[in-house]
Amino acid sequence: MFQLLPLLLLAQGEAPASDGGFFQFIPLVLMFVVFYLLLIRPASKQRKEHQELLNQLKKGDEVALNGGMYGRIVAIDDNVATIEISNNVKVRVLRDRIGGRWPKPKAADETASASK
Repeated sequence: MFQLLPLLLLAQGEAPASDGGFFQFIPLVLMFVVFYLLLIRPASKQRKEHQELLNQLKKGDEVALNGGMYGRIVAIDDNVATIEISNNVKVRVLRDRIGGRWPKPKAADETASASK
Protein backbone atom coordinates (compact mmCIF):
# COMPACT_ATOMS: atom_id res chain seq x y z
CA MET A 1 0.00 0.00 0.00
CA PHE A 2 2.69 2.50 0.99
CA GLN A 3 4.70 1.66 -2.10
CA LEU A 4 1.82 2.52 -4.37
CA LEU A 5 1.31 6.04 -2.94
CA PRO A 6 4.11 7.74 -4.96
CA LEU A 7 2.93 6.01 -8.13
CA LEU A 8 -0.63 7.17 -7.54
CA LEU A 9 0.52 10.76 -7.01
CA LEU A 10 2.51 10.69 -10.25
CA ALA A 11 -0.43 9.16 -12.11
CA GLN A 12 -2.65 12.02 -10.95
CA GLY A 13 -0.22 14.57 -12.40
CA GLU A 14 1.02 16.03 -9.14
CA ALA A 15 4.68 16.98 -9.28
CA PRO A 16 6.88 18.40 -6.57
CA ALA A 17 6.93 22.20 -6.46
CA SER A 18 9.93 23.92 -8.04
CA ASP A 19 11.69 26.65 -6.06
CA GLY A 20 13.23 28.33 -9.08
CA GLY A 21 16.53 27.83 -10.84
CA PHE A 22 18.67 30.42 -9.05
CA PHE A 23 17.96 29.28 -5.50
CA GLN A 24 19.05 25.74 -6.28
CA PHE A 25 22.61 26.94 -6.98
CA ILE A 26 23.09 28.89 -3.73
CA PRO A 27 24.26 25.84 -1.71
CA LEU A 28 26.68 24.92 -4.50
CA VAL A 29 28.12 28.45 -4.56
CA LEU A 30 28.43 28.50 -0.77
CA MET A 31 30.24 25.14 -0.80
CA PHE A 32 32.71 26.47 -3.38
CA VAL A 33 33.37 29.62 -1.32
CA VAL A 34 34.04 27.58 1.82
CA PHE A 35 36.25 25.18 -0.15
CA TYR A 36 38.22 28.12 -1.53
CA LEU A 37 38.67 29.81 1.84
CA LEU A 38 39.66 26.66 3.73
CA LEU A 39 41.74 24.75 1.16
CA ILE A 40 42.73 26.56 -2.03
CA ARG A 41 43.82 29.93 -0.64
CA PRO A 42 46.01 28.63 2.23
CA ALA A 43 47.67 26.06 -0.05
CA SER A 44 48.54 28.67 -2.68
CA LYS A 45 49.89 31.00 0.02
CA GLN A 46 52.09 28.19 1.38
CA ARG A 47 53.34 27.35 -2.14
CA LYS A 48 54.24 31.00 -2.73
CA GLU A 49 56.15 31.24 0.57
CA HIS A 50 58.08 28.03 -0.21
CA GLN A 51 59.00 29.32 -3.67
CA GLU A 52 60.27 32.58 -2.14
CA LEU A 53 62.38 30.57 0.31
CA LEU A 54 63.88 28.51 -2.53
CA ASN A 55 64.71 31.67 -4.48
CA GLN A 56 66.55 33.17 -1.48
CA LEU A 57 68.77 30.13 -0.81
CA LYS A 58 72.50 30.63 -1.21
CA LYS A 59 75.76 28.81 -0.57
CA GLY A 60 76.41 28.33 3.14
CA ASP A 61 72.75 28.21 4.26
CA GLU A 62 71.82 25.35 6.56
CA VAL A 63 68.67 23.63 5.35
CA ALA A 64 66.39 20.73 6.20
CA LEU A 65 65.27 18.41 3.43
CA ASN A 66 61.77 16.99 3.08
CA GLY A 67 63.16 13.52 3.88
CA GLY A 68 64.37 14.62 7.30
CA MET A 69 68.07 15.14 6.60
CA TYR A 70 69.70 18.46 7.17
CA GLY A 71 72.98 19.99 6.15
CA ARG A 72 74.75 22.97 4.61
CA ILE A 73 74.49 24.05 0.98
CA VAL A 74 77.89 23.85 -0.73
CA ALA A 75 76.70 24.45 -4.30
CA ILE A 76 73.40 25.45 -5.85
CA ASP A 77 72.16 26.00 -9.39
CA ASP A 78 68.76 26.30 -11.06
CA ASN A 79 67.43 22.82 -10.28
CA VAL A 80 69.97 20.98 -8.12
CA ALA A 81 71.55 21.78 -4.77
CA THR A 82 74.57 19.99 -3.31
CA ILE A 83 74.15 19.55 0.44
CA GLU A 84 76.97 18.55 2.80
CA ILE A 85 75.36 16.41 5.49
CA SER A 86 78.60 15.42 7.23
CA ASN A 87 82.33 15.95 6.75
CA ASN A 88 83.08 15.09 3.11
CA VAL A 89 79.61 13.57 2.63
CA LYS A 90 77.71 15.48 -0.04
CA VAL A 91 74.37 14.68 -1.62
CA ARG A 92 72.75 16.24 -4.64
CA VAL A 93 69.04 16.96 -4.27
CA LEU A 94 66.44 18.67 -6.34
CA ARG A 95 66.08 22.25 -5.20
CA ASP A 96 62.34 21.93 -4.58
CA ARG A 97 62.94 19.06 -2.11
CA ILE A 98 64.43 21.50 0.38
CA GLY A 99 61.84 21.94 3.11
CA GLY A 100 63.22 24.99 4.88
CA ARG A 101 66.11 26.57 6.71
CA TRP A 102 67.65 24.77 9.67
CA PRO A 103 67.65 25.94 12.39
CA LYS A 104 64.71 28.14 11.63
CA PRO A 105 65.70 31.81 11.82
CA LYS A 106 64.27 33.66 14.79
CA ALA A 107 61.93 36.53 14.18
CA ALA A 108 63.23 40.04 14.84
CA ASP A 109 60.89 40.55 17.81
CA GLU A 110 62.09 37.30 19.46
CA THR A 111 65.75 38.30 19.20
CA ALA A 112 64.99 41.77 20.56
CA SER A 113 63.11 40.40 23.57
CA ALA A 114 65.84 37.79 24.22
CA SER A 115 68.56 40.44 24.40
CA LYS A 116 66.73 42.47 27.07
